[in-house]
Amino acid sequence: MAAGVSPNSSIVKIFVKTTLPTQVPLWTQRTLFAAGILMLGYCGFVLVDTWAFQKQETAALERFVPQALVASPTVVGPDGLIGRLGVERLGVSVMVMEGTSNKTLRRAVGHVSGTALPGQAGNVGIAGHRDTFFRPLRNIQADDIITLTTQQGEYRYRVVSTKVVRPENVEVLNSDSGEILTLVTCYPFYFLGSAPDRFIVRASRVT
Repeated sequence: MAAGVSPNSSIVKIFVKTTLPTQVPLWTQRTLFAAGILMLGYCGFVLVDTWAFQKQETAALERFVPQALVASPTVVGPDGLIGRLGVERLGVSVMVMEGTSNKTLRRAVGHVSGTALPGQAGNVGIAGHRDTFFRPLRNIQADDIITLTTQQGEYRYRVVSTKVVRPENVEVLNSDSGEILTLVTCYPFYFLGSAPDRFIVRASRVT
């Protein structure tokens, strides 16, 4: 061994070189593992919460739905319940709540405040997420029947058109003299992140 070189210093250098690179990936793995567990836990919570909410509101609606459609238009329940939206051909069945807050759209689809209610003349606007309840809308076709079951009974709408618009195009929710239903969701359906456009389904009331 060369003069002036401590054997201990050589051991330290070898230890640093061989151990530090393995410690960094280990902590990285632990961090990623913990983050993955947290994400899985949150996803599980969302799924269970959504399932429980849908079941609870379905039971609440079924307790009040009359046997025949009454003349009065839909009213919003004390908990914001509007009714249930269904597209039988696509297997869609989801509760409709008042408003479009993040919490509402996580659990259900939301009635756009300020638009008409089922049974009223005008445009009933309903929004939903493209990656959950409204994902099947990518396969919707003209003449498909959309049902809105409310505490006053069932309203049926026939699809007349679909189109893609920019988010700032709010004219799709404008009212007219008829009874119109407009479904709104983000587009493209398989886009990752905040989608740039909106997919619009327009349907007219079947009387």
